[in-house]
Amino acid sequence: MVEQAVTLTLTDAAATQELGLSLGRSLSSGSTLLLDGDLGSGKTTLIQGIAAGLGITDPIVSPTFNLINEYFEGRLPLYHFDLYRLAPSEVVTLTPELYWEGIEYPLGIVAIEWAERLSYYPNRYLQISLKHDAAGRHICLLPKGDFEHELAQIVALKA
Repeated sequence: MVEQAVTLTLTDAAATQELGLSLGRSLSSGSTLLLDGDLGSGKTTLIQGIAAGLGITDPIVSPTFNLINEYFEGRLPLYHFDLYRLAPSEVVTLTPELYWEGIEYPLGIVAIEWAERLSYYPNRYLQISLKHDAAGRHICLLPKGDFEHELAQIVALKA
């Protein structure tokens, strides 16, 4: 299976949230999103859109100090991790696989900010890399595992 990236340029935060809205409406249970990018690149903004697409009305803020925020009111549960303050050895103690494998928590959408701090990854995920410059936000979506089909459907909805 050849992994093929999709790169999008979004003009502003509203366009980033709109992409998130499409993702939230389209992603299936058990989807894991691994987000990376500099501070201010749009990671939390994208997750806010995902939450809205799932039907979550609670305010979505980055769980920098909580580490994990759990939302159960939407179409699917949303588990929002922020690993910014953690070293990889500390991330292991969070046991994120309990969320993405549905071992102790109902399967839902797992969104992990600063995912490069993970020491291991799920078998199936969508890598989302964000960059921000004067032209807007540049988002690269790279499916891993069998995520390609799902990404193709999402991109078709966005087109």
